[in-house]
Amino acid sequence: MPRGSAFSAQTLLVLTALSAQPADWRHGYDLAKQTGLKSGTLYPILVRLADRGLVEARWEDGRPAGRPPRHLYRLSSEGLAQAAAALAAVPAVVPRVAAPRRAAPRQRGLAGEGL
Repeated sequence: MPRGSAFSAQTLLVLTALSAQPADWRHGYDLAKQTGLKSGTLYPILVRLADRGLVEARWEDGRPAGRPPRHLYRLSSEGLAQAAAALAAVPAVVPRVAAPRRAAPRQRGLAGEGL
């Protein structure tokens, strides 16, 4: 990451994911799956971006059955402009979130089986 960059590598991952479909509202779990970021990293990034006016946030409409409502996020027009400029300067981030990450298969066995 260049020293003069305004965004961290993790923030660039979030901006990449949000800018892929800038008009769509996205929930954090979806963004976490796409970027591979843990919630302790992702949500503070989203809050900082919202505080800077780069991301709009709102609660989802309606009362979902069986679960609490979720926060939804999308880039503001200023956020889209800044994301485009930042991502143009660091194109290596884009392929990393182009496809959702898949978990590696877990190996199960008893201790001492030589896994």
